[in-house]
Amino acid sequence: MAVPHEYGQHRLHSLLGVVPIGLFLIVHLTINYQATKGADAFNQAAGLMESLPYLFFLETVLIYLPILFHAIYGIYLAFTAKNNVGNYSFFRNWMFFIQRISGLYLVIFLAWHVWETRVAMALGTPLNYEMMVNNLSNPGIMIFYVFGILCAVYHFSNGLWSFCVHWGILMSQRSQRIGTYVTAAIFVLLTYVGLRALFAFV
Repeated sequence: MAVPHEYGQHRLHSLLGVVPIGLFLIVHLTINYQATKGADAFNQAAGLMESLPYLFFLETVLIYLPILFHAIYGIYLAFTAKNNVGNYSFFRNWMFFIQRISGLYLVIFLAWHVWETRVAMALGTPLNYEMMVNNLSNPGIMIFYVFGILCAVYHFSNGLWSFCVHWGILMSQRSQRIGTYVTAAIFVLLTYVGLRALFAFV
């Protein structure tokens, strides 16, 4: 009985990593990218998101709870799962290993990021361009954020490949190879967007 139960949890974990968490990552990076156009453009984009009706409810249901489940189950997988050398190539097993490491890093990074932004905003600090400039003024924090973006984008991109395999979208070796190229392109594109946005605050 435990195997089907864990299989269902694994599929849910994979699904949540794409919808809604992956979609939120893309939206979040896109909003941050507005900083490359100047402070006013970023403030306007951030303000538009903050003006959405039922924002707290939407954030809780579509972001915080899915991330919480994904993180908790991901930590469980990181310490219990083993590389499947019988079914996947040496390359894919390295991708599997990095997926787990990046996930553990993201647990720490996201906790810090939420503290510096959402919690700070709840305590009265405006969520705007100036807040981000102040947060990233420390070189150590800047490096921390660079790795955070790299881990988030990798975790999503590689997780998207795993999602397509687990949900039967990529079945053959050829389709999985094409999927690898597509998700690698997504990784490069989102990394560019994320890092360009990050350095726009410096």
